[in-house]
Amino acid sequence: MLKKIIIDSQLYVALMGTLLATFFMLEEGSFRFPTFFLIFVTYFNGYIYTKYQGVSFFNKILIINSIIALISISLIFHNHNAHRFYKWVTISFLGLLYNSQFLSTTIRKIPLLKGLYVGIVWGLVNGWLSFHYFSFSIFLMTLLFITALIFPFDIRDVDTDSIITFPQLIGIQKSKYLAYGMLVLAAGLSMIYLKEQYAIAFVLTCFISMIFVFFTEKDNPDLYFSFGVETCSCLPFVIWSIFLK
Repeated sequence: MLKKIIIDSQLYVALMGTLLATFFMLEEGSFRFPTFFLIFVTYFNGYIYTKYQGVSFFNKILIINSIIALISISLIFHNHNAHRFYKWVTISFLGLLYNSQFLSTTIRKIPLLKGLYVGIVWGLVNGWLSFHYFSFSIFLMTLLFITALIFPFDIRDVDTDSIITFPQLIGIQKSKYLAYGMLVLAAGLSMIYLKEQYAIAFVLTCFISMIFVFFTEKDNPDLYFSFGVETCSCLPFVIWSIFLK
């Protein structure tokens, strides 16, 4: 029941994404609760839209999507400005392109692009939507980190994915090596661009994420992915809050 309410509802992944964005906002000294809430509802809205494509009650999901979108717009104009609104619209549009059944071709159906695209969208949230400016370093760190965390899910679905993924193309072990490389690069960038205590938290997170990638097998329990791997996204914030703040 707990899994159904928290994880399957997409509340958990939305919170994980928001806490990763919070980590970077705190590092930049620009954290605000309205931005925190905007990012959370944006993630939640996008993930329930993607998850419930094709189900019998999808019309009800669209109503919820519309209500949340109106809440997001109200948040933006009450607490931010038109420039933030344009950023939000752009990122929401990119989310629609990822997996919308009314489109003849979606990003998710393009071979090898799925993980990279998710990393780009999360990167835009963390490095663009969260700030008044565009932080390319935070965008790139997020892109590498999140793309690497998509590989365990691709390994899980290696026998069922209808599109070509890296584990299908180059094999599971080489895909793990690729994920390790991305995590090492992300950790290296954090040591260059983040303040010391934040860099330590991010480097430790990348190391823990590598452990999760190492032990990933396609027959691992679902909670290994939906809870374990997903939790890696919030670890920079958790490690910094508990041990380094």
